[in-house]
Amino acid sequence: MFGTRHQYKKMSLEEIIVLSQQNDLNAIEELIKRIQKNIFASLNYLSNNSEQVSDLTQEALIRIAKNLHSLKNPKLFKSWANQIVTHLYYDQVRKNNRKPETISLEQEIEDKPQISIQLPDKKCKPNEKCLSNELENTIKSAILALPEAFRIVIILREFQGLSYDEIAIATSSNVGTVKSRIARARAKLQEELKTYI
Repeated sequence: MFGTRHQYKKMSLEEIIVLSQQNDLNAIEELIKRIQKNIFASLNYLSNNSEQVSDLTQEALIRIAKNLHSLKNPKLFKSWANQIVTHLYYDQVRKNNRKPETISLEQEIEDKPQISIQLPDKKCKPNEKCLSNELENTIKSAILALPEAFRIVIILREFQGLSYDEIAIATSSNVGTVKSRIARARAKLQEELKTYI
């Protein structure tokens, strides 16, 4: 028998997954609520395109919900879900590399005067928030500058908290390669962020 929504909030992730696999819509809803921020954060550090990140997050959540019945062991959910996210991201990268170059219709036309609109910047009032945003943007830029193979493993390790074994499964690599990539990614990030840290 399916429970109330309040009961689902108290359940472990494994319990939610088992109920979701039994097509319990409240459990599926709770599962999506629990994982959506992490998936969005991972994709946000993989891609610099915010519109693409939202679309990929939505697609990842749909794929996870649709394919949840194929997960044999609920304890392996994190690495299984991150494998879906990683494959989805790689698919998008390959798709983008096939697209022809385009130009924006909003680009300035040489003979026409440019219209300038001045809007007040309301973001950085408190100094702490400005510094926090600056540091976050610097970290994101440093992560985005990493080679793709390094970027994915560092995000899965540092943001998703996956073990080396789980990352190896998610990226179809061996554990030695994962450890090496994480070490090299950390070294590059430390070098890039040494003025901040």
